[in-house]
Amino acid sequence: MSNSITSVFFIGAGPGDPELITVKGMKAIQQADIVIYAGSLVSEKILGYAKEGVEIHNSASMNLEETTKVIIDGVKAGKAVARVHTGDPSLYGAILEQIAPLEKAGISYEIIPGVSSAFASAAYLKAELTLPEVSQTVIFTRVEGRTPVPEKERLSELAKHRATICIFLSVGMIDKVVAELLQGYPEDTPVAVVERASWPDERAITGTLKDIARKVKDAGIKRQAMIIVGDVLKSAVSGQRSAVRAKSKLYDKEFGHEYRK
Repeated sequence: MSNSITSVFFIGAGPGDPELITVKGMKAIQQADIVIYAGSLVSEKILGYAKEGVEIHNSASMNLEETTKVIIDGVKAGKAVARVHTGDPSLYGAILEQIAPLEKAGISYEIIPGVSSAFASAAYLKAELTLPEVSQTVIFTRVEGRTPVPEKERLSELAKHRATICIFLSVGMIDKVVAELLQGYPEDTPVAVVERASWPDERAITGTLKDIARKVKDAGIKRQAMIIVGDVLKSAVSGQRSAVRAKSKLYDKEFGHEYRK
């Protein structure tokens, strides 16, 4: 890229709570002359970090060509642009298609990571996604809808690993999600569905693969929800923290490492 001064910042605003944006992300918004934000998912309170008189665009009603034009025109006018995404831009953020025309135009950019809704959901559940002797793997995925999923990555295939799975953008197809998960997990596997994690109205529905679909429908949850499945949730769902089977080696008094003999 020929332009040595960074003009465009792709910012992960976090899952909803405006305080969950990183300090670096907040500073980038404060310095921006133009802010483009995903208004359907990003809290408007994030705009409170912007300086007075900033040019604001809500990308919820814009297409790729329109947002790209705003960014490139802004940079040509000598302005700094903040492109604000929900969660972390690297997860279902569609940033590659936005970056390509900037690179073609020789415009420099920076990506500032954010807190994913998967982590905000785990925090709300007071759960750990990786537990010794239970699961040391976390899979981020989605069920196939209008966006296709490679055959080898279908939920039914991933379920065979019996790892912790965080399922994005899929609660509206909860019956399909459960049907595919049951091809790998037993029906008594704990599941949590966290709606609008970190927002003021966040809530969680917990259960097992046997009953979670009914519970989600009864609760009227149709979008903006994270589905987490796996045995790591047993204590979080039951409320019995003593159910944890094994402790990590990290703080075991019998376990030594370079900082503790």
